[in-house]
Amino acid sequence: MVGRHDLSEKEWALIAPLLPNKPRGVARVDDRRVISGIFYILRTGAPWRDLPERYGPPTTVYNRYNRWAKQGIWLRIFERLSEVSPESLHLLDSSIVRAHQHAAGGKRGARITPSVAPVGD
Repeated sequence: MVGRHDLSEKEWALIAPLLPNKPRGVARVDDRRVISGIFYILRTGAPWRDLPERYGPPTTVYNRYNRWAKQGIWLRIFERLSEVSPESLHLLDSSIVRAHQHAAGGKRGARITPSVAPVGD
């Protein structure tokens, strides 16, 4: 069963080459399945422990999310999808975008305006 947060064939073909592929002693949970689970959590806001079983063990999915964040994998995925498949960006969460070092120190009640203007066709 394919969920609405799961990767399409096109999206997977773009992302797969960007993932680390270091074989370890234990067989890995499928990367595509794990990424779909990560997107499920990011899009729904559900706690990791409530991850549906079809995505694999919640601990595995969470650990891979963190490990890949530290390695800059999510930034590479974001950049790749944004240049080739902008319609896929709905899958990504703002947690992969680095904030300016003073982002948390803004004035209270300040008006937030978009920093990027939409681009027409």
